[in-house]
Amino acid sequence: MDVDGKALVLGGGGVTGVAWEIGLLHGLAEHGVDLTDAGLFVGTSAGSSVAAQVLSGVPLEGLFEAQLADASGEIAARLGPGVLFGFLVAGLWPGDPARGRAWLGRRALRARTVPEAERRAVIAGRIGDAGWPEAVRLRIPAVEAETGRVRIFEADSGVSLVDAVAASCAVPLVWPPVTIDGARYVDGGVRSVANADLAEGSRRVVVLAPSTQSVRSFGRPSAQVAGLGPDVRSIVVSPDAAARAAIGANVLDPARRRPAAEAGRAQAAAEADRVRAVWLRS
Repeated sequence: MDVDGKALVLGGGGVTGVAWEIGLLHGLAEHGVDLTDAGLFVGTSAGSSVAAQVLSGVPLEGLFEAQLADASGEIAARLGPGVLFGFLVAGLWPGDPARGRAWLGRRALRARTVPEAERRAVIAGRIGDAGWPEAVRLRIPAVEAETGRVRIFEADSGVSLVDAVAASCAVPLVWPPVTIDGARYVDGGVRSVANADLAEGSRRVVVLAPSTQSVRSFGRPSAQVAGLGPDVRSIVVSPDAAARAAIGANVLDPARRRPAAEAGRAQAAAEADRVRAVWLRS
């Protein structure tokens, strides 16, 4: 039982974000801070993949070693100017933010991408088939493309974990929207890079955020954890200078996976005491 109400929030950040988060988690565990004993996981986009892998039962060391594998056979996607412009417009949309998300979602519905089934198979290969965890709570946000409505997938949503992760990882204009219950969904990062506010009710919150950028203050992890209340212990960890250099300019480049994972593991040495102060009882 999680008597401390601990939540681990894993933000979006592409292929390299997955690698950096896994490297950091592994490194922190090596320094005596095991974040996988959280009672609540919130996973957005890349973070949903990390959460699913961590909760699959594979040890962190094994997940880390997988990030070091040769990536030469994989094709790199790219967050081109059109994608970045789309996120910017959606984020700056006046009035109801759902309308901005829907504008971007409808563009995603028209975009030419790989087939949806092909992309789903990639996600399934990454996270395995263990299904939703039973002992802890996992929350995965995605955005309905047509309406901009945010849906939070959990174990009782009647949706497979693979579909929930695939939806949250469906970067608009890069990957195909994912069909669930007759609706199509795009990346949970369209709402927020980490959706740390979904950790509401927790008393100790650690956010691993490969990206902290947001055109609106609400979307920034630091603002979201501050909104959880004055009695909540929290920390946001993002890539340091060495990790940013290792990640490089294209977060969807599999060739940067290994250096990003190694940089995350190395960064853990500098972060361990700060994270320990939030995570462990004192």
